[in-house]
Amino acid sequence: MEHARRCAAVLVLNLLVAPAFADQLPSESSEMGHLRRNAQGQLEVVRTPPEAPAGASADASAAGSKAVPGKSPDRNAQGAAASGRIIVVGPQEEIRSIQDAAKIAHDGDTIEIRPGEYRQQAVVWTQGRLTIRGSGKRPVLIADGASAEGKALWVVRDAEMLIENVEFRGARVPDGNGAGIRFEKGHLRVVRCGFFDNEMGILTSNFADAVLEVEDSEFGEAPKHAGSLHHLLYAGSIERLSVRGSRFQQGYLGHLIKSRARESVILYNLLVDGPRGRASYELEFPNGGLAWVIGNVIGQSDQTDNPDVVSYGAEGQRWPDNALYLAHNTLFDPHPGGRFLHVWADKLPPGTEVWALNNLLVGHGVFAPQAPGRYDGNEVINRAMLADGDGPLFRLPNNSPLWGKAASPGSVRGKSLTPNAQFTLPAGTRPLPAGRPLSAGALQ
Repeated sequence: MEHARRCAAVLVLNLLVAPAFADQLPSESSEMGHLRRNAQGQLEVVRTPPEAPAGASADASAAGSKAVPGKSPDRNAQGAAASGRIIVVGPQEEIRSIQDAAKIAHDGDTIEIRPGEYRQQAVVWTQGRLTIRGSGKRPVLIADGASAEGKALWVVRDAEMLIENVEFRGARVPDGNGAGIRFEKGHLRVVRCGFFDNEMGILTSNFADAVLEVEDSEFGEAPKHAGSLHHLLYAGSIERLSVRGSRFQQGYLGHLIKSRARESVILYNLLVDGPRGRASYELEFPNGGLAWVIGNVIGQSDQTDNPDVVSYGAEGQRWPDNALYLAHNTLFDPHPGGRFLHVWADKLPPGTEVWALNNLLVGHGVFAPQAPGRYDGNEVINRAMLADGDGPLFRLPNNSPLWGKAASPGSVRGKSLTPNAQFTLPAGTRPLPAGRPLSAGALQ
């Protein structure tokens, strides 16, 4: 009986004091996690991740995300923001709209987009650090008349951002410059993405400290309606453009790549317009700058109105440092009297250097020094001397006497001009063995 009376007293006391402390309870669980025994037999705490909002994955640590360029000091072993959430978007997910995901995303978050078609998902991204990644088969964004600020499907305002495995189609705007992505400021990496049937694939602003990097991506199907020239990739007066392992084809009147950047790094790409293409220049640097063009296959269409393949300096100097380094490229120009390379030396500062080394020149175009520099190891052949004359890759046959006969191109400005990779279909690169004898052209 005495024990029962004590239990009753404790119960009454708890009921009396509980309301007095109710307002002091934390609004969220203070649980740190649970105990488990690790492989060494020691007890450890497994921390419980914070609760994610509706539509977000509950376990951000399982993402294995690639690094987003940024300034956050709190990063995990994979380089992703350790505090970021994963917000999942998809036809069967709680969040079905990319626009809705953009509204709740914060710096350091990752937005995962499930496969499918997403129409009229125009967004201005205002976050400072973000990863946007398509999961599985590349999700396709179709403009369907929509645009952000009359500029693009997506506008990247000022960010350290990675966009990976997403396809952009059909961008149209009143001024004729509708882009898949309009990149304005910051540092943007675009990896394994696709840009088709846009007035501009990617278009940048002119912020002098902006950096755009494009890797293993595909660009094509420029529209044929009247309006501005439809370049597949157009970099304005930014700090640096880097394009690697990417494919460009089926331009129309505009260029495959046009760069006004202070420095342009064009490595191991396939810039071949193809039989349905009608691009102007395949590669243009209208304001000069420092341009590295190494290991690319660059070819014109029979239908082009402009028989120059690579153009440098057509609109005069913008930057104090100007030089073009063109090494181990395969250039194809089918037009008699066309030019593999056109250097507008009269519009550039005196002494602007051009190095053209170990390039394979296929077709009927003209190639001659047009500025001071080095011009060594360039080989002119006709298309019938290629292994797959009807294909896009322009590879020397196995019995070609040119195999392994190129001298080392050396280095300049502390950088080697020797290719260490080559393009592979449909987009990407594969490494080249170090020390292998070199041949003229992009494909070793």
